[in-house]
Amino acid sequence: MFQDSKFIKLLIVLIFFISPVKAEFDVKARTAILQDTLSGEILYEKSADLLIFPASMTKIMTAIVVFDLLKKGDILLEDKFFVSENAWRLSEAGYSSMFIMVGDQISVENLLRGIIVSSGNDACIALAEGIAGTEDEFAIMMTSKAKEIGMTNTNFTNSSGINAPDNLSTVRDILIMSDYLIKNYPEYYKYFEEKKFTWDRTGGDPITQGNRNPLLYKNMGVDGIKTGYLAYEKYSLAASMKRNDRRLIAVGSGYETKSSRSKETAKLLTYGITNFDTVKIATKDENLESLDVWLGKKDSVNVYTNTDIYKTVRKARKKYLKAIINYQGPILAPIKKGDVVAKLNLFYKDELINTYDLYSNEDIKKVNIFSRIIKSLNFLVWGDV
Repeated sequence: MFQDSKFIKLLIVLIFFISPVKAEFDVKARTAILQDTLSGEILYEKSADLLIFPASMTKIMTAIVVFDLLKKGDILLEDKFFVSENAWRLSEAGYSSMFIMVGDQISVENLLRGIIVSSGNDACIALAEGIAGTEDEFAIMMTSKAKEIGMTNTNFTNSSGINAPDNLSTVRDILIMSDYLIKNYPEYYKYFEEKKFTWDRTGGDPITQGNRNPLLYKNMGVDGIKTGYLAYEKYSLAASMKRNDRRLIAVGSGYETKSSRSKETAKLLTYGITNFDTVKIATKDENLESLDVWLGKKDSVNVYTNTDIYKTVRKARKKYLKAIINYQGPILAPIKKGDVVAKLNLFYKDELINTYDLYSNEDIKKVNIFSRIIKSLNFLVWGDV
């Protein structure tokens, strides 16, 4: 149709530039989610509320229940629990095991490392029975804790994640659980980044097993948390990465292979780091600004927020963020410490996206009647407040 070959080449070049050159980001998992934990922003999700069998990611909650008891002083890391035949049988059944023996007395710390690093199902039962008497009772504690921390679509029926039709969760709930663990038990979270654990077992040579989290061995800042596998569910992984002050948590399930589980989770975390920035707006309980006071023994009052405020935005778009303090000022004394005296409005591209209360950081009493009269006269004559 076209005789001019130069015109054809130009048309091809134009089509190339007009057509999209990059497909929309996607993760090859049945369900997945990514969060920046400072801001709480969800940066990616794919069928995040689909019910899944959480497999060994269940062990995150097993650890949380134990950490809770340690924190309260109800048990100690040095406490020892007997290994029942019920627990020992799992080490003989082809499951992930710590390889404990019937009658062994094993410390809470070693059982925890056997669960977290070696993914030992036998260690799960030993801890569950030692704490609650039976695994069923321990699972009730797990589900109760899940509800307490906001996991609305989760039910635990065992401590290990081994096949059970009613042991159910979602990647969104696994994310909530992972974030809770990291923020509330920093002194125990260190176990999740251990790359190996050596168990000096009874009646045999010590066994050293490596952590099953493949991303711990890559130089990308991953420091936890737990893999999973069930024949039906395929491969799953909850992973957390820390870069400078930022922490991202990615949870995915339904990866077809071990290799894709590692590759796709790394891709998801890298997507979050390279495509987004997290901006600090305010720090909890720190003075944010000083606001004018009218008829007070001080002319200004410091204000603060009662929560850390961060916002995650796409790279190079921080300029669109704007924080404005809104208050009826000057603020009339008296003022009590903790009074809400202003609002912090957060805008993105001039659209109001969040509002936060600002609190007085001090008591400010009203001046006496004589001082009030002088101040009022000054204002009327000079406009000086």
